[in-house]
Amino acid sequence: MKSSTRMRVLAASVACGTAAVLATLSPQATAEEPTGKTLVVIGDSFSANGQILDLLNSSGDTGCKHVSTSWPTQLTQRLALPPDDVEDTSCQGGSIDTSGWTLAHQVKRAMSDGALGPRTHTVTIQLGMNDAWGLDTPIPLSRAFPCLTDLLNGCGPEAIDQGRAPDPETITAQTYATRIRQAVDYIRYYAPNAHITLIGYPELHTPGQTTACATILGLNITQPRASAITEYLDHLDTAQRQAATLLNLDFLDTRALTTGHGPCTPTPWLDGALDPHTELLGFPWHPSAQGDSVVATAMQQRITQR
Repeated sequence: MKSSTRMRVLAASVACGTAAVLATLSPQATAEEPTGKTLVVIGDSFSANGQILDLLNSSGDTGCKHVSTSWPTQLTQRLALPPDDVEDTSCQGGSIDTSGWTLAHQVKRAMSDGALGPRTHTVTIQLGMNDAWGLDTPIPLSRAFPCLTDLLNGCGPEAIDQGRAPDPETITAQTYATRIRQAVDYIRYYAPNAHITLIGYPELHTPGQTTACATILGLNITQPRASAITEYLDHLDTAQRQAATLLNLDFLDTRALTTGHGPCTPTPWLDGALDPHTELLGFPWHPSAQGDSVVATAMQQRITQR
């Protein structure tokens, strides 16, 4: 079976799985139709954020922590929204449909809580980093760290052929759009007045470069041959923004907002690993309070200008 055919088959099976989860909802069975909450946040750890100790929290835990500095929390405060008018289902380990707390599960949770309805003004989706693409297994991120830290063999194109890194070519706009389409249609049906925004990921490296750098214990560690992972991140960014166009969604270019503030820069807006120069216990390579503040500000401007 050709690669393109296998990808179409996989996308179709994923769509069926998403439909099956969403089909278990029965809003008509409630006493009255939900009116909805103003803001609904769906996402992974780049939305929920967290601390190193939260890594002990198993993926898929519906009681996921949302730190006080996360961008959804900051956005809620900036908009002066009462907590009961915001639904934040984002969770560490969240994915589109691969494992853990998936997009369909998060939509189901929001619907069960009466968060989707005519009053819903904004729905954000920040997912994709924790997903398998093409026929990748396990998920790419499980291979990214060992690949990037392999200074002997590097993490260049050969790492893809050797199975040590994911294949960036499997991440396309069409595939991304197909995987989220049914959930998006569901949200649009039950929250017809909502603006749906795909949230991109921050600058984890300078786009197009073949090296990667991370700060560990205050030291900058550079992988000079990192194109397998940097291209993966570049493809994911492109797939998100183009999928937003295909589905007529808004897209927040978080990469552009954080340009020049990635890992190992003079003023990083991402935490390192036990890095005393940023937030010592922050999630490695996740936004610091400043990085989240930038996203919250951008979303506040979009919401207030609509």
